[in-house]
Amino acid sequence: MLKTARIAVNRPLRRLFDYTIPDGLKLHPGQRVRIPFGRQQAIGLVVDTESSPTPGIALKPILSTLEEWSALPSETLNLLKWASTYYQHPTGECLFTALPPALRKGRPAHEKKQQWWQAQASTNPLPANAHKQKALYDWLSSKEEGASTRDITEAGFTRTQLDSLLNRGLVTESTTDALEAVEINKPPPLPGPELSPVQLDAAAQLPTLQEGFSSTLLYGITGSGKTELYLHQLKRQLPDDKQALVLIPEINLTPQTVSRFRRYFGNRVVLWHSALNDGERLATWLRVRNGEPVILIGTRSSVLLPFTCLKTIIVDEEHDSSYKQGEGFRYSARDLAVYRAHLNDCPIILGSATPSLESYQNAKQGKYSLVRLEERAGNARPPEISLLDIRSRPLEGGLSRPAIEAIRRTIENGEQVLVFVNRRGFAPVMMCFDCGHTMECPRCDSKLTYHRKDRAMRCHHCDFQMAARDHCPECQSDAFKPVGQGTERTEDILADTFPGTPVVRVDRDSTQRKDSIHKILERVNSGAPCILVGTQMLAKGHDFPNVTLVIVVNADGGLFSVDFRAPEQLVQTVLQVSGRAGRGEKTGRVLIQTCHSDHPLLKTLCHGRYLEMADQLLNERQNCHLPPFRSMAIFRAESPTMEGSLQVLDHIKSLTQVAGIETWGPLPAIIARRADKHRAQLVLNTTNRKLLNTLLSKICNKLEQTKFPVGVKWMIDVDPMETG
Repeated sequence: MLKTARIAVNRPLRRLFDYTIPDGLKLHPGQRVRIPFGRQQAIGLVVDTESSPTPGIALKPILSTLEEWSALPSETLNLLKWASTYYQHPTGECLFTALPPALRKGRPAHEKKQQWWQAQASTNPLPANAHKQKALYDWLSSKEEGASTRDITEAGFTRTQLDSLLNRGLVTESTTDALEAVEINKPPPLPGPELSPVQLDAAAQLPTLQEGFSSTLLYGITGSGKTELYLHQLKRQLPDDKQALVLIPEINLTPQTVSRFRRYFGNRVVLWHSALNDGERLATWLRVRNGEPVILIGTRSSVLLPFTCLKTIIVDEEHDSSYKQGEGFRYSARDLAVYRAHLNDCPIILGSATPSLESYQNAKQGKYSLVRLEERAGNARPPEISLLDIRSRPLEGGLSRPAIEAIRRTIENGEQVLVFVNRRGFAPVMMCFDCGHTMECPRCDSKLTYHRKDRAMRCHHCDFQMAARDHCPECQSDAFKPVGQGTERTEDILADTFPGTPVVRVDRDSTQRKDSIHKILERVNSGAPCILVGTQMLAKGHDFPNVTLVIVVNADGGLFSVDFRAPEQLVQTVLQVSGRAGRGEKTGRVLIQTCHSDHPLLKTLCHGRYLEMADQLLNERQNCHLPPFRSMAIFRAESPTMEGSLQVLDHIKSLTQVAGIETWGPLPAIIARRADKHRAQLVLNTTNRKLLNTLLSKICNKLEQTKFPVGVKWMIDVDPMETG
């Protein structure tokens, strides 16, 4: 009897493929294999070695295995299979997401050798004009253990300079595995951080490894020292031969977080994020898969890595929407981390100063333990938050006169200011003051944003861009001016108003270059007076001891949004950015500019007691039958015409006529046209999660077998973070 195996391929297909197993070939679930696929060959992953193929179908044999061991160990394989079912995404694409790009392409699962350089004593002097070579020699001489070629180039030197030193006998070259190089550069780890009495009390409530699986929500106000608790927990609990996962929401938090962890754990700390090259990803992936006792700090996708001895998980800023994948395999890294902890029978800590309503509700129901940390570390005190009504006030770059005067006083005191503007670019809109024409994206139902630095008009939805105009394209008037505020415009106004003070802009445009955020943070952490202007990148986890004033340019955007999550996200963002003030010895102050200073939510926000606001928002959600009291999924469709998108969703709606399932729509999306595609959506809402998952699975299988017109696409988003 032929032995068969069920194989997953990296294709958007909701099925697996059966192949025969040649005699003598040993297979394990999670193993990479090479298979014939159509007229080509493909890389596959073994899902099951005891499949039951359909009778009467001639199966092709597996060609070969790529390694004798499983690329995805059983726990990781089970996690991804569950995620595929829960998020209704093809199994093959889910499984391959856990592989680094090199392995998805079928390359060998081992690292390339890297070059290692060390300085040598020599009596052969360098020429007097060889300044760069001398600088490189001095730099290498300061590295007792030597340095890799990558380290040297990142330090600003070139291979030509290295070769010149090599020819003069001033350096030696060797090759080594990347992992061996890491061990050479391993600093002695320090003991854990000292905790305050309040922190020690919170630490005593955190779970131990011996207790097995548990979920703990650590509610710690901004500046309370949650990171110190994470470090203390790992120092106290994590054995020297086990692994830990620390999830962070943004790549820009990586340098600061890594430097703090490496002070205590040396090069046991490794990284995983989108800025790593293929070689770096493979090296880290192998360390994790081989069971090395790493502490991995990573962004969203690191939750999918093939850990083999994972003993604890920490999710920092657990409320952050960045943990939800926005396209393709639309998983929530936070929720998968909780399920992964369950599979590994290990504790997970979810930390935040502004917990998500889902996590807070789980804590209220007793599913999670709730640990409170409500005092700032050291002598720091929470900032004073006040509303600044800007109705009828003239604005300069979005800033009112009282706000500018507050900035002036802060700078004169030798302190730093953070100005939060939730829009990058110079201005949201270019408008003609004669005919009223505004510049719209030709591909989307949205306005083009004016970026003055490079004289460009850009769409922040589809990345369309064009050169900026000086005259109105409709009436040719020169009264064509920017309207509204962006980070560039606020930066320019502040630079003109305070010519002797550095103005540092932090947004996606200013941090595109490698290490740019690290250099910006170094400059701010020097403590010298400056003004930070930025978007949400500044609101997350940064510690600026000399920032004593935070100004929120406009807090009204989330008050009247059609997205039911907008009030929650508004409160979280404002409190998070407010938490950057007064983290050192000096008192902090926050000014929130608004045209609705009498709004109940903003008035409550001034007290800074987040859990009280969370209770209010939960009551509203419950009354409106919304998550977390209901389970939700959204079908989205896009096509060359709105009629086409609505027809697809009408068809889907006809498949949802099941008792216990509410449907809303179909309706056009808030941005109905994006990148020349017309978008609409259908919302499914229910109290029965199991019923919803079963229904979604049936619908998705039917839709995959349905042939739609060219250009028409559908997608599904389970537990959506955006409903627009």
